[in-house]
Amino acid sequence: MADCPALLITAAASGQGKTTVTAALARMLARRGWRVRVFKCGPDFLDPFWHQLASGAPVHNVDLWMTGEADIRARLHAAAGEADVLLVEGVMGLHDGTPSAADLARRFGLPVLAVVQAGAMAQTLGAVVHGLRHYKEDSNGRLPWAGVLANGVASAGHAALLQGAVDPPEGWLGHLPRSAAMQLPERHLGLVAAHELGQDAALARLDAAADLLAATPLGALTLDDWRARWAVAFAAPAAGDADAVPPLLAGRTVAVARDAAFAFIYPANVATLQALGARVVFFSPLAGDALPECDALWLPGGYPELHAAALAARSDLRSALHRHAADGKPIWAECGGMMALFEELVTADGAAHAMWGLLPGRTTMQKKLAGLGMQAWAAAADAPPLRGHSFHYSVCDTPLAPVGRTTPAPGSARREGEAVYVGGPRGAVRGSYFHAWLASSPRAAVRLFSSGIGAGSACSKGDQP
Repeated sequence: MADCPALLITAAASGQGKTTVTAALARMLARRGWRVRVFKCGPDFLDPFWHQLASGAPVHNVDLWMTGEADIRARLHAAAGEADVLLVEGVMGLHDGTPSAADLARRFGLPVLAVVQAGAMAQTLGAVVHGLRHYKEDSNGRLPWAGVLANGVASAGHAALLQGAVDPPEGWLGHLPRSAAMQLPERHLGLVAAHELGQDAALARLDAAADLLAATPLGALTLDDWRARWAVAFAAPAAGDADAVPPLLAGRTVAVARDAAFAFIYPANVATLQALGARVVFFSPLAGDALPECDALWLPGGYPELHAAALAARSDLRSALHRHAADGKPIWAECGGMMALFEELVTADGAAHAMWGLLPGRTTMQKKLAGLGMQAWAAAADAPPLRGHSFHYSVCDTPLAPVGRTTPAPGSARREGEAVYVGGPRGAVRGSYFHAWLASSPRAAVRLFSSGIGAGSACSKGDQP
């Protein structure tokens, strides 16, 4: 066992301020010299940028379905052994999803801190908190509880009304005022990544929010207080939790595009490739970097639509990618990475940009969300399906017939998964709007970065996860 105080920061819904509170809390504690480790519940690439900047430590995703209980157990236990405090930011509302953040809290004994946007309520806060805390406890068991932090409060008098509605009284952990400091910049896929603002500007935002949080009862607690209130015993991984995977990519170099256009990279995915024996090298198409010498290429998701003109101007990279594919070297292109490989990308303002042309057709940005949800993909016949998700605002128009589709996760409202395309010279390109969590099926990951990944090489007909 590894004992460490921990909180799961959640809310009744998205947009309540839980990401800002989590990042501000991490920043406030890190400024005191505490060792803080932050996790993000569910699939998310953007919130972790802020949490990593705030805490000064890498941030990993945890999800009972996508990453799995064994993976979560190992990560929490490892973090608890080296940290003073663990913070886990929930996803959507506390009880949303199957499984939910509440399920995660119960499974690992994580005390729940509820952030409630209380600007338009008074005593009703008590009912909201009661519901969050006790919903389905008869069937699911009691939820570990830390308390409530009211956000968007208008005045001291307003705060007094809210505080009086919280039962038991010790569950009141303070209030945050209406303030621009409690808002992080957003756009169509979520928060603007912290590094895009510049480190100084991003830290200034976090410091302002941390200063407000420091003035609350939560901010006044010492490390001994945290240990007394919210200590959690994190069990070590059980023997056999993780299947040993041989280094099937040993001796191979995988190049990974990484910059503002291709920023959606789970650290665990890089670690999985390295555990498989691959040498991982990064390059930036936006910075003018050449394609590194490599055996395989990964183009992750991101914002190619915001940098379409700059990417279109990289005729040298376009030629290098075509040579790479003509040599039969595999390319795995996720979401934005796939968008860059079509012949044309039409941005939200209607401008058309000639892209790198390894796949026929175009992608077009739209204001309406085009795809969202947990997915699984049987990428290889001899391995479990890869798990992951999709989240995109563009649509694809291509003469390519999908070689298969992902399967929506159990409990998903989606009826159809994302298309998987194979194309380019020698069928070297495989692309989809699907973002894979490679650690969910390392042997399937090997197939993505090995030669011979044409349409006939994978079991991709949407096997059930």
